[in-house]
Amino acid sequence: MSHTLCIETICVENRQLKNLSYHEARLNKTRQELWGYTDRWDLSEMLILPDCVDNEIHKCRVAYGKEIDNIKWEPYNFRTIRKIQIVHDDTIDYNYKYNNRDELNTLFAQRGDADDILIIKNGMVTDSFYCNVAFSDGSKWFTPKTYLLPGTQRAFLLDAGVIEEAEISEGDIGKYQEIRLFNAMVGWERAATLSIDAIELN
Repeated sequence: MSHTLCIETICVENRQLKNLSYHEARLNKTRQELWGYTDRWDLSEMLILPDCVDNEIHKCRVAYGKEIDNIKWEPYNFRTIRKIQIVHDDTIDYNYKYNNRDELNTLFAQRGDADDILIIKNGMVTDSFYCNVAFSDGSKWFTPKTYLLPGTQRAFLLDAGVIEEAEISEGDIGKYQEIRLFNAMVGWERAATLSIDAIELN
């Protein structure tokens, strides 16, 4: 049996756990596909907010395998992103939200003076270091079909019709006007939005 842990990172705002049904669906899918567990966890019953969590934005980090390994609650600080460096890796696999991010950390170390990275796998755009991405053509937002991680915010935005899936190759990047980086902690309205010119092409 694998002893690999996976994680869910849940945004807490005004002492409310956000998009919990999406996190619960991914967690239960991960437990079944990685380890064969068919029992269903109800996160609304398992996660009890401690008194230290106030109305500001906090991060709830749940590390789990067969059972919950640990739960951490901490205030969340938004990252500033001004420049993005393209990096390439044709073998990276992060289809599940593993606790071990060594492969991603190795790529992040290649960012130079940039604040984040955009990972290209087999010529196709995937994700940034912590975020799924979307590209604007001036009227619509498109997110790559070739993502690494099926993000919960990504699933929510697709269901809501805010973004659409598209095949986006490295060569397609220049066709767009803007890129937006979002994840469970960084909702659509707060997400960093940069001109395509902020992407450093190799």
